[in-house]
Amino acid sequence: MREILINVGPRETRAALIEEGIVQEIFVERASRRRLVSNLYKGRVMRVLPGMQAAFLDIGLERTAFLHVDDIVSPPLEAGEPAPAGAATDIDVRRLLSPGDELLVQVIKDPIGTKGARLTTFVTLPARYLVYLPQGEGMGVSAKIEEEDERLRLKTLLGQLRPAGGGFILRTAAQGATAEGLREDIEYLERLWRHVRQRAVACAPGAVVHEDLPLALRLLRDELSRGVDVVRVDSAETLERMREFAAEFIPGVAARLERYGGPRPIFDLHGVEAEISRALERRVMLRSGGHLVIEQTEAMTTIDVNTGGYVGHRNLEETSFRTNLEAAEAIGRQLRLRNLGGIIIIDFIDMHAEAHRRQILATLERSLAGDRAQSRIVSLSPLGLVEMTRKRTRESLSHLLCEPCPACEGRGFVKTAETVCHEILRELQRQESLGDVLVLAHPAVVDRLLEAESAALGALQSAGGRAVRLQVETLYGIDQFDVVAL
Repeated sequence: MREILINVGPRETRAALIEEGIVQEIFVERASRRRLVSNLYKGRVMRVLPGMQAAFLDIGLERTAFLHVDDIVSPPLEAGEPAPAGAATDIDVRRLLSPGDELLVQVIKDPIGTKGARLTTFVTLPARYLVYLPQGEGMGVSAKIEEEDERLRLKTLLGQLRPAGGGFILRTAAQGATAEGLREDIEYLERLWRHVRQRAVACAPGAVVHEDLPLALRLLRDELSRGVDVVRVDSAETLERMREFAAEFIPGVAARLERYGGPRPIFDLHGVEAEISRALERRVMLRSGGHLVIEQTEAMTTIDVNTGGYVGHRNLEETSFRTNLEAAEAIGRQLRLRNLGGIIIIDFIDMHAEAHRRQILATLERSLAGDRAQSRIVSLSPLGLVEMTRKRTRESLSHLLCEPCPACEGRGFVKTAETVCHEILRELQRQESLGDVLVLAHPAVVDRLLEAESAALGALQSAGGRAVRLQVETLYGIDQFDVVAL
């Protein structure tokens, strides 16, 4: 059974995708940080960088957004000639853009970390069954519609209904769609595109031309076609909006929308809150006693597989294989749950049997089969590492819910009390001219100065002929200290 739980707060909406009672994905949308992917903006070119074949545009966000030449619609070859479909890959970006130019752009990747949003001028507008490509041409069918007869039927229907100009892609949800349903989608998309063009002309640079749906409605559009049995929401107002949206765009699903009025918070069902807390930790425990260690950096994510408390029953090869097999099954879920993307390096425990190595890769591929985000496994490297990529379009769960630790400034470690004691002793030597001094430091540092480092501190006082007083500051971090003249 697949279900979606939606928790609506005053400034935050959260959703969880549950499969057979297990949390698979978490979605979070905050009023202060709305998802930008699919939004349309009127942008102004700020800088053109020929060395990168790209430009930076102001679209009204905190950071300028990035537009690569591959994502720019080719210009007309001659005056009055329509622009050809496809990217402008081989064209110098300076022929296409100049500082000060204004153009309609769409966000294809949210700002992540220090990087701004990524843009395209190839606009796509989704509806129930179709995705409209105003600058494209032809027809496409989702690869998830596998029956050849159904693919042919849909393409035939669309070919009879589609207007001249523009391209269409039949979404997975179109499976079984009627001609009337496709006609309604086409009419809606044509109206939407007219509205977008009119607003793009009228609004100022940096303004939002068209926003994608809020999280609750977006889940109805994107997830119900993937076999979701029920959607439970704890807000009557949001439920009413979802029903209105469903009645207009997804008729026949009203029975799957339910109001949750249980005595406990909705995210207590299936332990969603606990899963969110665990998804923010580095270590993931496996049932056998082994564990994963997941480290997320700006460049990549690394996953280390360890046997931990699992010692096996037969030999080292079998122990390694069993732990790796369980890890491969868990990794696919962790990538979805934490929304990890980009380059991912997995360090499985060394195995010598080629059959075992192939089975681990096959298990990893199966664990990724239900993931909407596109991923690619690049087999085993010569060092025994599995290299893979997963498409990243939004921030990971930890980047969304957390911030760098103020004590270690995001390094993930702090200096030991012993290290800080040696720094204090060196500072006292440098500040010998101050005379008597007061040292303010963390309790653990003061304790060490009075115990393990007391001889060194006493020798320094005797050599300088001065007094060194120590004072505990409970609000100091362990690597903070001050030396003050008395």
